[in-house]
Amino acid sequence: MPLTPETLPRHELVGLDCEVVTASNPDAVGISGTVVAETTQMLTVEGADRVWHVPKDGATFSFALSTETVLVDGDRLVARPARRTENTGDSLWR
Repeated sequence: MPLTPETLPRHELVGLDCEVVTASNPDAVGISGTVVAETTQMLTVEGADRVWHVPKDGATFSFALSTETVLVDGDRLVARPARRTENTGDSLWR
C-alpha cells in the first residue's frame, strides 16, 4: 500500500518528519522533528537538540510527505503500531 494522505494512519510513522499542531498539554505544541519510536500511546520525536515523548491522545500531528503536509488526529493513531499497520484480521484501520 503506497503512503498517501489517506493511508498515512495505516503506515509506519518512524522516520517521518512531524510537528505537534495542537495538544492537551500546551507545552507540546510546536514540537517538531523526526519520529524515532512509537508505542501504543506515544510518539517519540527527535528534534535538533533533544528528544520528546508526545502522547498521541489529545494531540494533532502534521506529517510531512514528499508532496504535501498531512494533519492527523492523534486519537486515530492510538494503537499498537503492529496492530494499526496490519493487512489482515479485523483491523479498525483497514
